[in-house]
Amino acid sequence: MKERITFIHSSESDRDARSLTVSKTSVQIKALKASREERLTLSAHELPQEIWQALRQCHQLHLKWVSDLPYHPPPPFVSRAAPGLHLFLTPHLDRSPDVLRPLLRKVFGYGKSFDFGQNVLIEIPTNQSHHPSPPIYHYHDFLPSLRDFVIYLQKKICLDQDDECSTAAKRLANAAYVDMDYDAGSREYIITSFHHESPDLGGWNEEIKCRRNSEKTEVGLFTYRQALEPQELSFEGYLTVIGEDKKPRPTRFSFPSRHHPVPLASGSGFLTTLPKPTGLHPTLRLTFPHPISPPGHGCALHTYLTLPSSLFVDEYQLSSPNFLAANNLRGVRALSGETDLEAPAWVTRKWGSTMLLEVAHRDRHQARLETAESQWHVDIPLHLRYLPPAAGGATGVDLPWPIVFWACPAEEGSDVSGNPFDRINLGYEVLFGPSTTFYHFRPQPKEPRRSLVEQLQVPVMDLPASRWVESGTVGVIILGALWVMWKLLRVSLNDWRSSKKTIPPRKVL
Repeated sequence: MKERITFIHSSESDRDARSLTVSKTSVQIKALKASREERLTLSAHELPQEIWQALRQCHQLHLKWVSDLPYHPPPPFVSRAAPGLHLFLTPHLDRSPDVLRPLLRKVFGYGKSFDFGQNVLIEIPTNQSHHPSPPIYHYHDFLPSLRDFVIYLQKKICLDQDDECSTAAKRLANAAYVDMDYDAGSREYIITSFHHESPDLGGWNEEIKCRRNSEKTEVGLFTYRQALEPQELSFEGYLTVIGEDKKPRPTRFSFPSRHHPVPLASGSGFLTTLPKPTGLHPTLRLTFPHPISPPGHGCALHTYLTLPSSLFVDEYQLSSPNFLAANNLRGVRALSGETDLEAPAWVTRKWGSTMLLEVAHRDRHQARLETAESQWHVDIPLHLRYLPPAAGGATGVDLPWPIVFWACPAEEGSDVSGNPFDRINLGYEVLFGPSTTFYHFRPQPKEPRRSLVEQLQVPVMDLPASRWVESGTVGVIILGALWVMWKLLRVSLNDWRSSKKTIPPRKVL
């Protein structure tokens, strides 16, 4: 077991080594206001048997859970994914992904079906010229909480260990995101969690100890610095290895990174809304409150959507140049998943669909002509499927906010594999070249704690009322059939009577 805890802060006073108290077995932190990343690396023999047996069926497995509450991470933690639980899976050639279903239900909650058989998963259309690898399958489910996952860790992982393990597991409930990664090549299972701030107003106050059976525990306290190269990130601060260092070691390091925040001068936030009335053909509107400009030459603005199966996009509608121009769109760059235009929701098999869409933006000349208060709107047309009946005559559809970023070509020969904080398998980065640089926009809802998941109320047939409809329909059919039979009988009787009148009486000889 290896553990790495990293604090990133912006306050100059917190950068002083006196904020850290180092002893032989622990590091004491007091009133530290900073973002926090924890990374725990486990080997195969340290995992519960049921988890290891499931992982053996996979070549690669990446689980990512993202909170639906807005958060503002500092570099190098700016990469984003849609709220909910994501599963990126590359199974062995002769194995079925169905073997993971019972385990996921047990780990993340029995209330979820986690139906992700071969027909439910969608295949990510990777750029094979840049990413020659086995197919990657994607599954998404909006999971609002990690409560069941925390309980599972406390019962199966912590067991009879000290309270530090149980406290760390409980801390995951307040995380902004949690990543779980497994690669058959390394046979290591890595759990990474990120908190953009302490849940306590006073900051982080705790004594970090070396866990039982831990080979190495590192604690870093760093401040972001302006790097010399535009594609690099630079940090300075202090690093401590518990049990080896007697005091914090001053450290400064830089590394190339594929994920960066959008510069403030370029407009760094966006708002997602669904203009009313939504109807059965809602419009997803992205609003950029300031003129936006690309951070470099050759950069293109993109948005990546994660849609449930009850919503879909019409790729033929999005192929019209006039329609694209009217809605400030450039075109669909990748689309996978459930795209049938006619199927109702109860016929579809896949969990949903994903779409990479290139978005139009102001050029520099337009930005100079418009005022700083002007807004830039991008409208993405969506369509609802017919949904099953439900009690109350309406059902909710969860729509996560999309990811918005600039994708910029990297310099020839650049390598971003040396980033110790890099996040991979986010769904969209494999659609670009391996050295592409992403500049991420921050989601900025109107209320600071508002959910980043929009909910549509869709009218459907009221299930209790449908019984009256069924009874009434049957009654009308029966009455209609009786009426038709009565009409036919009347016609037959009239014909019979008419035939009797027209028959002449027989003469008697």
